[in-house]
Amino acid sequence: MRLSDLPRRTSFRLALRFFLLFGTASVALCGFLYWETRNYVIGRVDDWLVHEQSIFSPMDRDNLLQRLSAHLMSDPTLERPVTLFNPSGRRLAGSQLSVPSSIWASMPFDTAFRFVVPESGHPMLFRGMAQRRPSGDILFVARDMEAAHEFSEVLIRAFIAGGIITILLGLAGAVAVGADSMRRIDAVTGAVQRIVNGDLTERLPVDGRMDDLDRLAEVINGMIGELERLMHEVKGVCDNIAHDLRTPLTRLLAGLERARRRAASAEEYGAAVDEAILDTRDLLQTFAALLRISEVENGARRAGFTDADLSAVLADAVELYDPMAEAKHVRLRFVPVDIPLLMRGDPNLLFEAVGNLIDNALKFTPTGGTVTVGGFDRDGAIGFEIADTGPGIPLRERDAVLRRFYRSEACRQTPGNGLGLALVAAVVRLHGMVLAIEDATPGCRVTISQRKPEDGFRHGGAKRTPSGSDFEIKAEPIKGIA
Repeated sequence: MRLSDLPRRTSFRLALRFFLLFGTASVALCGFLYWETRNYVIGRVDDWLVHEQSIFSPMDRDNLLQRLSAHLMSDPTLERPVTLFNPSGRRLAGSQLSVPSSIWASMPFDTAFRFVVPESGHPMLFRGMAQRRPSGDILFVARDMEAAHEFSEVLIRAFIAGGIITILLGLAGAVAVGADSMRRIDAVTGAVQRIVNGDLTERLPVDGRMDDLDRLAEVINGMIGELERLMHEVKGVCDNIAHDLRTPLTRLLAGLERARRRAASAEEYGAAVDEAILDTRDLLQTFAALLRISEVENGARRAGFTDADLSAVLADAVELYDPMAEAKHVRLRFVPVDIPLLMRGDPNLLFEAVGNLIDNALKFTPTGGTVTVGGFDRDGAIGFEIADTGPGIPLRERDAVLRRFYRSEACRQTPGNGLGLALVAAVVRLHGMVLAIEDATPGCRVTISQRKPEDGFRHGGAKRTPSGSDFEIKAEPIKGIA
């Protein structure tokens, strides 16, 4: 950290601007205080001069001379001189005040004015007022202003000292703010550089101040966490593709090579080609499912959002899979809701998610079991639940089953490619819903819900729900299907 880098820091420049603004305001305030204080002192002196003139003015000449003699005895220091001059400026009585001749030429009467009297080599500052009497004499009342002048100088020195201290403190504060900003920005820059170099576990530092930089760092950390998750998913998808597609590709290659070596008739060649076609279709379905998940995760289907009735979607899905349940001798039970379950979403994607969950439940429910499908509107949320009486999903695998190509050891022999629940998770994220997997005792229960807007869909106030922000896996119990 170098001091020469400070002027380039935005925080330092901002602190310096505030310092200059505060300094300008301080100078204006000090000037205003000085001006008001000076005017107040001068005003009080002028009031005193007027008052003294009003005391001496009504006196006749003899009483005035007697009073001025008494005043000279009481105030020999010229702190408050009162002197009587003849028209030519010669002192007749009163204080030993010698008014410079330059003042007599343009002396204003009955108005306070400022003048300087040289006294013992040291100029003395006075403020006085002259009054011409009927006899032609001039009554001069004055007030020593040295104390007021010294007070003004002390006030100015205090303002200057305060200004210097303010400048030093302001510069020190600007440097401190700039240095702190440099430290935090350097820490953020270092973390970003490590992230750029490939360390996605790195996060931007947060000081806990909850200021703008901390809030920005938290948002970026959330973005980095999402990127880390996506990178892990991409890596996992690549590994799973290589692992899960290797078997059908190997079987396809082996079948073709076997047919080339052993097939002796057109029927045998035809059977080998049919088997290769089936394997190829399975591979194409797998890739189509991957593309479908990517399309949903990219939000490409959000443009098709409308006011969807979740009750109708559930009823259509149950009707579609009812023959499959009958063929497997599994009871597929639908619990209708008395009110419409309106939400903002894509009906086709919701139907596909419900269908995948029902298909998954039927696949793992043994003969004679039951799969229950029902919607709900409770606790400020709408959604649906699908429960089965199968083996259930262990707690440690409830997060993993939503990843692409994940298949537990218990279902390796079951047909499928491990993409059904991944598609469901993508649809849930797109609609800003919450997915919870729990024990149904026995079996498994999957609950998908969405918080209702404040105005409610029931009143026609459908709102768009942000996607991806409320997706989570919950392990705590949820009320069963009513």
